[in-house]
Amino acid sequence: MQTLIPKSAAVAGMLAGILASGAALADDNCVDPVADWQPREVLRQQIEQRGWTVQRIKVDDGCYEVRGVDSKGNKFNAKYAPASLRIQALEIRFRKNGDTSDYLLPGQQAK
Repeated sequence: MQTLIPKSAAVAGMLAGILASGAALADDNCVDPVADWQPREVLRQQIEQRGWTVQRIKVDDGCYEVRGVDSKGNKFNAKYAPASLRIQALEIRFRKNGDTSDYLLPGQQAK
């Protein structure tokens, strides 16, 4: 019976950790009311005006998530608020000789 107590305590601890991490991830969700959302096509046009190619736009956690390729061939994933179409997150996978000059202000460094 004594071995069940540590196991149940471990399970309870893991469950608490999972629930806490889920609450932390929920902060990344977009909360725009659906009635205020702009059409995906408007977002597609804005992105393509930058010279980028959109491969996919989907909805996840209340945000528009876009996958595509920038004008230099670097792959990107971006998260946009659907009402304002403001970018919330951007991840770029640079090609072998890629650089950050199109994404950072002079003097800034990537983290």
